[in-house]
Amino acid sequence: MQSHPMPEFGSFALLLALALSAYTLVAGAVALWRSRSMPGFTAGGDGAGRLGETARRAGIASFIALSCAAFALVWAAFTNDYSVSYILHHTNRDLNTAYKFSALWSGQEGSLLLWAWLLSCYGFVLRMRHRVDVRLSAFASTILAGIQVFFLLLLNFAAPPFAIQPGPVAQDGFGLNPLLQYPEMVIHPPMLYLGYVGFSVPFAFALGALMMRYPGEKWIHITRRWTMVTWLFLTCGIFLGAHWAYSVLGWGGYWGWDPVENASLMPWLTGTAFLHSVMMQEKRGMMKTWNVWLIFSTFLLTILGTLLTRSGIVSSVHAFAQSSIGDWFYGFILVVFAVCLFTFFKQKDHLKSENRLESIVSRESSFLFNNLILLTACFTVLWGTLFPVLSEYVQGSKVTVGAPFYNRVNLPIGIFLLFLTGIGPLLAWRSTSLRTIRRNFVLPCIAMAVALIVCIVAGVRPWNAGDDMQAELFSLITFTLSAGVITAIAAEFLRGAGVVRTQTGKNLLASTVLLVRRNTRRYGGYIVHFGIVVMFIGIAGGAFNQSREQEMGFGDTMQLGGYRLVCQSFTQDSNPNFDTEYALLDVYKGSKKITQLAPERRFYIASQTTSTMVALHSTLAQDLYVIYEGKNPDTDKPIIKVFINPLMNWIWIGVVIVVLGTFLALIPALTKSPVRAAVTVPSPAIAEPEVHHA
Repeated sequence: MQSHPMPEFGSFALLLALALSAYTLVAGAVALWRSRSMPGFTAGGDGAGRLGETARRAGIASFIALSCAAFALVWAAFTNDYSVSYILHHTNRDLNTAYKFSALWSGQEGSLLLWAWLLSCYGFVLRMRHRVDVRLSAFASTILAGIQVFFLLLLNFAAPPFAIQPGPVAQDGFGLNPLLQYPEMVIHPPMLYLGYVGFSVPFAFALGALMMRYPGEKWIHITRRWTMVTWLFLTCGIFLGAHWAYSVLGWGGYWGWDPVENASLMPWLTGTAFLHSVMMQEKRGMMKTWNVWLIFSTFLLTILGTLLTRSGIVSSVHAFAQSSIGDWFYGFILVVFAVCLFTFFKQKDHLKSENRLESIVSRESSFLFNNLILLTACFTVLWGTLFPVLSEYVQGSKVTVGAPFYNRVNLPIGIFLLFLTGIGPLLAWRSTSLRTIRRNFVLPCIAMAVALIVCIVAGVRPWNAGDDMQAELFSLITFTLSAGVITAIAAEFLRGAGVVRTQTGKNLLASTVLLVRRNTRRYGGYIVHFGIVVMFIGIAGGAFNQSREQEMGFGDTMQLGGYRLVCQSFTQDSNPNFDTEYALLDVYKGSKKITQLAPERRFYIASQTTSTMVALHSTLAQDLYVIYEGKNPDTDKPIIKVFINPLMNWIWIGVVIVVLGTFLALIPALTKSPVRAAVTVPSPAIAEPEVHHA
């Protein structure tokens, strides 16, 4: 019998990780049960404390065991060990080194291993920082161990990544999916999984805090950075995926409301609602039930998203092959939901609000509307995603919900969210006086009026748009509201900087920097909101997209918008991994040549599949997006499709601004700002309370 040392080592590491995680779960639960009457529970002294400490150390050891398993799979990929079935089906000898590394998450078994390993990483950090609150951390550690046990059961018994391929060892593998052979796909899945998995931590703290009737809001302070970092990872993962779809799939768009795209968007929506809503609990002791169920829902939606790629219940370009592993996820979701429901009803008297909503024109009401609209968006996406499944169950045939449904429902929701982004900073806690509203709305309203006039003069006139009336109306409203929101944000910075300037005598720029450093959370929130507005502006540009398709032989010309494309040649090339066909197109604007583009179509030898490589000329104003669609067999000429996508770059710029704002909000403030008392206009909902250090 042939020996396979590295796969055997990986399999042993997974079994060891399962045993250690199971011990962390059982011993941790027993220790917590024994110590339920010991409010001063700590690791050490008493028996329950010593047992809890062994559970914590076993959890740390499970991270080491899972790291060994992940290393074993990556090693097998780099050494072309085709005795491992997973490596055989997802790599080949001529695969680029970076893509061999990405084989870890390119298939079902490997992606589950990545999920489990990342969860162990988060658990490792949590357990190393357990002294921030020993008892609450013990609850969270035990809950994380329960999640870990589920994924390790999958890896050991349902989807083993180290399964040996029967028969003689193959000389080469079947290759990586061509759609994954793109630089962003080395980054996008780990980012998405860091977001998915990361929400397990605030979920564990919230459930643990509810189980132990944790007094006060310290659990929110402890998990604030966890949640923000996780949200940031998920945001980056979603938009890296959107950019990949734009750059690789060759359809001219970036978001197609694909079920797996939707699966990543839903926890992002509820997670965003949670980040806003917890501010109410910190500031006013309100919306405690909302917060608990928002984080419960976010975690359940991350598991649902993981399920959708594996069960085969929906069709998606992102999904893995259908398998019975979905049944495991159904069971896990039911168990988690049952635990959450039981704990909530058992402890719901602990979640009573300390204050009530006093006025509809207040910061509290803006939070409430923010939650409602985000949850409405989430429900809409969930309904559309699962509608084919429900229709098949009821009618016996799948009825697919397309992009028009999502756009028709979510465009008004997006506009309302943009409106709330602008109005939130202008409202005070408890109640906002009419005088304050008049004073604070003057500049934003002027900016909106100017923007409306400029848009109409520039040609944005929905009443003349015919079939595109809805899209142009959305764009006109978006551009108008965006001007008002940006003005409101700028006014907040200038007003606060003016107060600091009066106090310190510094110039305006230095005063602004000091203002931001004194309250990074508040002004980081402003920058995040500004980034969201910039993204909305980029999205609104989609109403003015243009496209054209044409055969282009040598010397042929295509005109679209202000561009003229001239075909200089079309040819073929090959390398060990793929063969390619491409065209060389000179691009002119007026009489001036501005660039040469080379769209191509690849045929991957190992997997016997084709893929499109888009050629892109990108400016701040618009993208020229060119696709080689293959040759017409009758004329042997390339078929070229061209899109002009206005304002596309502003979507990606907005994402960068959101990332920078989130980083700023994560930085501890220098001191409590004395400006807080002097500035009369409140800050946005995302960033109001004091900075708390975990």
